[in-house]
Amino acid sequence: MSDTAQPVQAPRRTTATTAPGNPPGRPKQRDAFFDNAKYLAIVLVAMGHAWEPLRSDSRAVTALYTIVYAFHMPAFIIISGYFSRSFDASPAKIKRLVTGVVVPYVVFETAYTYFTRWSDGVPDREISLLDPLYLTWFLAALFIWRLTTPIWRSVRWPLPIALTLAALATLSPSIGNDLDLQRTLQFLPYFVLGLCLRPAHFSLVRQWRVRILAVPVLAAALVFSYWAVPRMDYAWFFHRDAAEDFGVPAWYGPLMTLAFFGCSLVLVACFLSWVPGRRMWFTTLGAGTLYGYLLHGFVVQAGNHFDWAGHHWAHTPLGTIAVTVVAAVVVTALCTAPVRRVFRCVMEPRMEWAFRKTPPGTGAVPAQVRR
Repeated sequence: MSDTAQPVQAPRRTTATTAPGNPPGRPKQRDAFFDNAKYLAIVLVAMGHAWEPLRSDSRAVTALYTIVYAFHMPAFIIISGYFSRSFDASPAKIKRLVTGVVVPYVVFETAYTYFTRWSDGVPDREISLLDPLYLTWFLAALFIWRLTTPIWRSVRWPLPIALTLAALATLSPSIGNDLDLQRTLQFLPYFVLGLCLRPAHFSLVRQWRVRILAVPVLAAALVFSYWAVPRMDYAWFFHRDAAEDFGVPAWYGPLMTLAFFGCSLVLVACFLSWVPGRRMWFTTLGAGTLYGYLLHGFVVQAGNHFDWAGHHWAHTPLGTIAVTVVAAVVVTALCTAPVRRVFRCVMEPRMEWAFRKTPPGTGAVPAQVRR
């Protein structure tokens, strides 16, 4: 199973984010910065999948793979937390959680099970909604994180508590695979951090002095990653295993939790500092990252079935570049409006028939302020 970061939940057509300077009374416009960040991050997800079969032959590819996995998942989760701040378990928010997270999880968990019976050659693979398959782990985790949002918004020290839970998870190899709880707990601090952030924090990392500083930091990270390839297991960045699963003493778990949290935050800040804040040609694709995320997995699985990486050309420098470009093009196409129109019925179903009418004043949120 691949371990990718998953994109922030794609909002419905009428959703919006805060944009500074909007006149009072007018619908708020989507913030291009966050849509740009989501699109660029989903491209990195697809590239990471494309590099997976090439890691054993190239130390440079493995170094790039390690760097990408160190920050793209945390970036997605931080932004997910940031836009979950208003979740209050009201009827309108619960409905959105069900239609935007639970339904896609059930649909794609089932779809991936049937598809991988063919692609992986496992005809008797069972459908298990409690054991997320492949990319669906993020939806299961997002469901849990969002449901617990009111708790994190109420306690006095949410981030230290979340880090403590993540550290304790690394000491508990017996947690099991139900809803991928091990990974859900280890990534929890990033979601909670997103809940604690404000627009000013994102403005801070977009200052020019931060952008300039990000260049040598990223360069140093690449050099260190290249050096660490034969010396460190990059699977630590997947956050899906306890410390004992790596064959190290249990106390490594809490130590690595804090170390990787700090490392990932630095790289996330570097990444966000160079995300454009204005509208770009790809800005509108940021609203379709859930589509690109869930759908590109079928392309990856089909490619693995036909063993594209078994060809010599794919392991040459030009072949690696070509594979990277193809991955970016494919996931970009899957984020476009025509694809979203086709799959909206399972990604963002309305399901009015399944919910009671919400009386006025009971927690319904106007469309112009939903995310």
